[in-house]
Parts: sequence; C-alpha cells; structure tokens
Amino acid sequence: GAKGEYQAKVVIIATGAFPKPIGCKNEGQFVGKGISFCDTCDAAFFEDFEVFVVGGGDSAVEEAMYLTKFARKVTIIHRRNELRAAKSIQEKAFKNEKIAFLWDTVVEEAQGNEDGLLDTIIVKNTKTGELTTIKADEDDGVFGLFGFIGYNPNSQLFEGMLEMQNGYIVTDADMHTNIPGVFAAGDVVSGPKTVVEAVAHTKKVAEHIVNYCNSKKQNQ
Repeated sequence: GAKGEYQAKVVIIATGAFPKPIGCKNEGQFVGKGISFCDTCDAAFFEDFEVFVVGGGDSAVEEAMYLTKFARKVTIIHRRNELRAAKSIQEKAFKNEKIAFLWDTVVEEAQGNEDGLLDTIIVKNTKTGELTTIKADEDDGVFGLFGFIGYNPNSQLFEGMLEMQNGYIVTDADMHTNIPGVFAAGDVVSGPKTVVEAVAHTKKVAEHIVNYCNSKKQNQ
C-alpha cells in the first residue's frame, strides 16, 4: 500500500491473526496440497480419504469431529498423552468411531508424491524419540494434514505502542486500547476466534466510535 503519514480522529486496528504453523519440515511446500488450517475450506476435498489433525485443544478436537463428516478416518496427533480440550468435547471425540489418536507425537516432516501432493508424514514419539513413517493408503495416494494449534496475532507493527498480552492487543469493554482514539477489533484482540465473534466486536467498535466522536465534539 501507499506509504506516508496519515491523520485521523479515530484508528481501528483489525489486522487479525494467522494459524500457528505445524512446524514440520517441508510444511510450506504442501500448504494447499494436503496441509490445511481451515476445515470448512478444505474438508470436502478429503471426502472418503484419511486425514490427520495436529492439536489437542477445544478447536482441534471440534474440527476433528467436523472432519469425520467427510473423511473416512481422522487421527488426532497430540504431543502429550492427554487432550487439553474440555471434558465434554473429549467424551464426544472418544465415542466417535471415526476418530483415532496418536499420543506423545509430533510431525517431523511432510513428503509428497510426483504430483506434489502430500502422501507421507514422518512423526516422532516425544518420549522415545522414535521416528515412524506414515504413508497414504495405496488406493488413495494422498491424505490431509490439518493444523489446529492456535493463532499468532498480526500485532508486531504495534509493539511498544499499545498494551499487549501474549501478542494480543488489550482493550477495555468499549474495544478501546490504551491510546485515546485507537480501537481494536477481531482476532488481533484476545478473545474472538469465530467470524460471528469478530463481527460482534466490529459492531461494538462502531457504536463506541460514534460515542467517542460525539464526546470529543462536546468537549471542544
């Protein structure tokens, strides 16, 4: 975009957040070619195929259950030996016959076929260090790997200027930051992780900006 200095009565920061990478070798090479961070975007591509989900929190387990509507088998890969997800969510996952688990495991490397599609992952046992190669079923030729291990907020630009907590911008109930006239909304603010929640934030910001501007006029 254009560079320069701009002046405004109000600034709204809505820079969002991006999924944390799985952290395996060759990851970038297979994003969109087997590796995904959005089940609603890509689940349909894996209908009747096998998929793996990396993570152990609420979102990872919920996304794994959603994926069972499409994939014939979903394996949750978790670096620990128990899930962090809420007990009620865990119970549903354990009852789902399509869901399997790889405990104490991380993905070390992704590999692909001659078409550049993901067909192999190498996983490591976090306790023993043992490496295991998992290849796609011969009839399938490919499988999916979904990462749900959290988000990184796009807030680096504002470091040192705005109050933050774990990289997320801190706001009050009116979505106001610690600088007068600067508001923040959406995933860059600690809290929302769904479109509905982000939209609710934005609506709240709009309401409070009107009040903020009106109060400024009255004080002039």
